[in-house]
Amino acid sequence: MEQHVQQYLEHLKGKKAIFCGIGRSHIPVMELFCRYGASVAACDRRTKETLGPVAQKLESMGVTLHLGEEYLSDLRGDLLFRTPGMKFYLPELTLARQQGVAVTSEMEEFFALCPCKIYAVTGSDGKTTTTTILSELLKASGRRVHLGGNIGKPLLPDIASIRKDDAAVVELSSFQLISMRKSPHVAVVTNLSPNHLDVHKDMQEYVDAKKNILLHQAACSKTVLNLENDITRSFAPLVRGQRFWFSSAQECDWGAWVREGRIVMQQGETQTELFPVSDIKLPGKHNVENFLAAITAVWGDVDVPQIHQVAQTFAGVPHRAELVRVHNGVSYYNDSIGTSPTRTATGTLQLYDQKIILIAGGYDKKLPFDGLADVIVEKVKTLILMGATADKIEAAVRHAGAYREGSPVILRADDMPQAVTLAARHAQHGDIVSLSPACASFDLYQSFEARGDHFKTLVNAL
Repeated sequence: MEQHVQQYLEHLKGKKAIFCGIGRSHIPVMELFCRYGASVAACDRRTKETLGPVAQKLESMGVTLHLGEEYLSDLRGDLLFRTPGMKFYLPELTLARQQGVAVTSEMEEFFALCPCKIYAVTGSDGKTTTTTILSELLKASGRRVHLGGNIGKPLLPDIASIRKDDAAVVELSSFQLISMRKSPHVAVVTNLSPNHLDVHKDMQEYVDAKKNILLHQAACSKTVLNLENDITRSFAPLVRGQRFWFSSAQECDWGAWVREGRIVMQQGETQTELFPVSDIKLPGKHNVENFLAAITAVWGDVDVPQIHQVAQTFAGVPHRAELVRVHNGVSYYNDSIGTSPTRTATGTLQLYDQKIILIAGGYDKKLPFDGLADVIVEKVKTLILMGATADKIEAAVRHAGAYREGSPVILRADDMPQAVTLAARHAQHGDIVSLSPACASFDLYQSFEARGDHFKTLVNAL
């Protein structure tokens, strides 16, 4: 164990640590803190009955529970951990800061303690796939990789076992980044478009949060930006270390791009031709861009043969244009990760050479659907809408300039079982059915993974 990590953990003894939000990123950290003698309190709006076995487990560890509507009424302590989904400027958190409480997060503490090189990825779309590709590339080079962050696994509980020559690869959301005051050694921004405006006060706050991935870098750091995205391109003057681009459409002076169907890595006057884009197993232009971003991030740390091997073998992450089944000649795809209009418009709806049957709709993040509607009219033959945003999506489609009555056919479903039934009923041999909601899942499901799993269960039961 690194000396500074050991000192941090030993310093926890007798300290009062408050965790706001009982979720998958906090429970392992609470276990760690209890083990090192901290006095731990957990605050959550849910009741003890709703939490069930989780509440019992925490109490057996010695955690004090503050539950129900008044769960934030007393936040006095030494350390306060904010769950990523909790608004940073919540009045109760602001008051805690004014009272001298150190308000932090699992990822902030990890960045402060991590002894190895950190590669971090953020963006509106593509960040999970890019993060996973990055980790696979580093594994192929023989590195011991710690993968986590917004991708699902908290890394702070592993801090004692991380070595200097390891690599940490993390996905960071705007909710995590808004309070970050330390940036990674290598920062990647895949793209930026309106997202999470149900939580952020406006688009500017969302963009400003994303900037924290690079604002606190040092001179020896690397930043990788999308040359084709207006917002990420505007970040270039803020870069403090080496600035790299990636692009599938034009040449980059420093970074990865595509020339006549082959990937090129450019460093000033030096060009290295890698391999054909067609060797990338994952389909779609957006996945080519994800690979370009990851290649640029690890350039100099991973050799070309290892990069090529990963490109040829990496089959993707679940819930991302995932083929579930071919049934009666109809191909069913699960793209539950499509949680924003741009994700569905530039991802699933660009993958296929034919018009598809699309299942869409879900929780309302207060995002516009106009741009998505134009793509739906061009790429969708039958649109099945469900969830809280069904009315908004239908209205946007009907107002699209190229829309004509019946093109696409628009159907409504009360829930996922009905949506799958309608899709199967209207699909003909050779058709493609894709779940790509363009919305978050929280109106009907706890997560996009739960939504995708339910879709797969229903399709496999046809």
